[in-house]
Amino acid sequence: MKVLRSLILILIVSFSNTLWSQEPVLTKEEVIARALEENFGIKLANNNVEIADNNQGILNSGYLPTLTGLAGANYDINDRITEPENGEDVIQNGIENNAYNASINLGYTLFDGLGRYYNYKSLKEQYNLSQLEARETVENTILQIMSVYYEIARLSENVNVLEETLDISKNRVTRAQYQFEYGQANNLVVLNARVDVNNDSIALIETEQQLRNTKRDLNVLLDREVNDNLFAVDTTVNFVSDLELESFIDEAETNNVSLLQIDQDLEISEYDIKINKSGYLPVVDLTGSYGWNKNRSAASAFFPGSTTTRDGFSAGVSLRWDIFDGGRTSVLVDNSKIRYENQQILKEQRETEIRRDIANALGNYRNKLYILNVQEDNVRTNLDNFNRSEEQYKLGRITSIEFRQAQINLLDARTSLNLAKYDAKLAELQVLQLTGQLLNVEL
Repeated sequence: MKVLRSLILILIVSFSNTLWSQEPVLTKEEVIARALEENFGIKLANNNVEIADNNQGILNSGYLPTLTGLAGANYDINDRITEPENGEDVIQNGIENNAYNASINLGYTLFDGLGRYYNYKSLKEQYNLSQLEARETVENTILQIMSVYYEIARLSENVNVLEETLDISKNRVTRAQYQFEYGQANNLVVLNARVDVNNDSIALIETEQQLRNTKRDLNVLLDREVNDNLFAVDTTVNFVSDLELESFIDEAETNNVSLLQIDQDLEISEYDIKINKSGYLPVVDLTGSYGWNKNRSAASAFFPGSTTTRDGFSAGVSLRWDIFDGGRTSVLVDNSKIRYENQQILKEQRETEIRRDIANALGNYRNKLYILNVQEDNVRTNLDNFNRSEEQYKLGRITSIEFRQAQINLLDARTSLNLAKYDAKLAELQVLQLTGQLLNVEL
């Protein structure tokens, strides 16, 4: 009867803990969506894209005319002495002169050797490059976030395994105490069982602390409340099919974000050559203005005072051609050609590195999948061994030490399986990133 009451109490406590421990699940889709909106690195990358978008606009192209307004006023007061050849000197004090002017000036570059045209094209490519840089930031951030997310999933499953292990150890203590009370075992069996409970409790507490810390890491990446640990994560893992993965690898050189960035750099370098070559050609400017001037002069000894007002339009065209600028344009063109060649060399180098990285990542992924399959078999074997050992232990055919070893083997196998599962998934994400498909598949 006493045993029955204890078992009922354990079931009630376990059921209550299950109810109270239920936490809202933070799905992968929710994590990625929030990261795209709230992650600090992605915010900075999006701002850089916005800057590049502003730079590529018509207002920064040089195609629009300039309109300048000018205005001024001058005032002076002087004393003047006039000494005629015949007659007395004429002395004038406080002579005032006023001058006022205002104008509106229009300027427009009609032709600048096509430098403006190619600069506008270059700004378009720089905007495309900024988008690729933002995409790279997003991919790296998503990979980082999913690494933390899957670590939370792994630790969560380990916590569940350790809780089950602790429950089994506690039940073993209860059984050992009953055996001791009925003279079926000595006190050493009870003490060993209690030591195992303590060890399992410590392992559980440490893993729970790791879980809380990792949740804080995820909160920082998502700009959530740092100490908000009241959430769970989705522990299901799905892998991309081999056929689909092979197609991703075949198209990697056209989708890898690093290679795409180098292609954009090549485009920009090519435009830089054309921009610098525009220095060989003349520049034609159009100007136009409307001006107003008013001058008031004080009277002199021989002339009366006067006020002159003048206004009108003016227009002009000018041509400037640096026939020889000391070789500056030639040096700029030569250097821009060398930079273009450097970009081509970097592209060849990066293509080789990407092929190597994909081969390494793919080999690592396949090894992780093999390890996962082996660990699954290992768990099944150890679970069968544990169930048999538990039956034998209840019948008194094996010692508590032998039963504890079977329990530890099962614990190690299950935690190793959890590690293998998420290691394989992270290895797959590495392959997806290198093939440029990380943002195109369901994680």
